[in-house]
Amino acid sequence: MQSEKFNKAIKLFDEANSSDPNTENFEGKEFPKELLYAMRMTEQLNKFAPNSSEALQLTVRCQHICRWEIPRDSYEMNRVGYLKWRQDLKDFHAKKASEILKSVGYDAQTIADVEFLLLKKQLKKNADTQTLEDVVCLVFLEYYFLKFSEKYSEEKLIDIVQKTWKKMSEKGHKAALELKLTDTALALITKALS
Repeated sequence: MQSEKFNKAIKLFDEANSSDPNTENFEGKEFPKELLYAMRMTEQLNKFAPNSSEALQLTVRCQHICRWEIPRDSYEMNRVGYLKWRQDLKDFHAKKASEILKSVGYDAQTIADVEFLLLKKQLKKNADTQTLEDVVCLVFLEYYFLKFSEKYSEEKLIDIVQKTWKKMSEKGHKAALELKLTDTALALITKALS
């Protein structure tokens, strides 16, 4: 049973993400893109690590909060620009989430824990950070990889899969291989891992 604070925070995260001007069709229904992503993240966390801490449950729901406000094309279209954009997004998401968590009465420690996770600190060392990364990778592979694969060469995609795989835990690898993937996605992933 979740607390009233938790439910309020989730509602506010979802309201913020409902303003996304970008939409995605899923199962015949149109969703604001980041709201759908947040719902998928929660669903994946509940399957992958159903007994997660409250801070982690909050984090997966706001991991991309209002992401469209900092578009990728507002940075240089190179590796340096990409890394700067990613770092600025993490800081932006952490600030946005903190404001919402404070407004519903969360304590400083929970807010600090969510910020820590949104900044992806101590990957491979912190269990919650690792679980967050696994969930991010699983959602990417299940819902976004195929569309992504239409934009890039096979060589680039293999590199992306290999980098994604490196970030994941053994438990994450096992879950990834159990996802319902298309034959095309599965073939690319198998090739990348061989």
